[in-house]
Amino acid sequence: MTKKNILCVLFIFSLFSWNNIQDNRTKYFPVSVEPVESNPAKENVWVFLLAGQSNMAGRGFVEPQDTLPNKRIVTIDAAGRLIYAKEPLHFYEPTRNGLDCGCSFANTLLKHIPDNITILLLPTAIGGSSISQWLGDSSYRGVKLLTNFCDKVAIGKKYGQIKAVLWHQGESDANKTAIPLYKDRLAELFTVFRSTIQNNQLPVFVGELGSYSNNNQNWQLINQAIHNNSLQDANVSVINTHDFIHKGDTVHFNSEGQRLLGERFAEAYISKIK
Repeated sequence: MTKKNILCVLFIFSLFSWNNIQDNRTKYFPVSVEPVESNPAKENVWVFLLAGQSNMAGRGFVEPQDTLPNKRIVTIDAAGRLIYAKEPLHFYEPTRNGLDCGCSFANTLLKHIPDNITILLLPTAIGGSSISQWLGDSSYRGVKLLTNFCDKVAIGKKYGQIKAVLWHQGESDANKTAIPLYKDRLAELFTVFRSTIQNNQLPVFVGELGSYSNNNQNWQLINQAIHNNSLQDANVSVINTHDFIHKGDTVHFNSEGQRLLGERFAEAYISKIK
């Protein structure tokens, strides 16, 4: 076989492998969207914003259990219309998106709140985004980060009461230049979030980075900055992720980790409001 033929075979094989990966990623994605036919009363809608980078945007594999709708859990589509929530919730990165923690969070929370409450989940996370890009309202992967967050805040206020921000981010800042600035930048960003929402005491729940990275020393320095921020802000709660497993890339939580993250966010929220 000539060198040219070998290269052609390798190219075809790589395309086949990539298509298989993509097919597996989207295998159980929902095939239909269910619009909310009758909006629940505004006073009965609790709104939660999901913000950060890829581990909040979701890179886990979606499975059938993640696409079972609950009439008390709603989200939005790319046009901002209310729909019943099914994973994946994030729609900004269609070639990357996967299971996030949102539906797990909401399903866990429903067990602890009044039966007349509907939960509205608003996705705003963009994979790969740094905290300085959030603060600078940078356009990243086609999305202006803070502008998009503010747009979703407006939607949240239209339909209900904003109760908290769920935040997971830091992998992009786990470098020697950004680490020393991270705690103060986090405090600054949360001040911006609260100012936008017009609630200076809004709870913010922050997930730790995982403990499995090839860059683990720097990741743990980010986690230290996250904890130090929470010591200075009584309305910040930190979610432990030390026992989570990655999905095979040493970066992203696997599906079980995403569901656990959602459960722990919900448990922390319930503990906070009690």
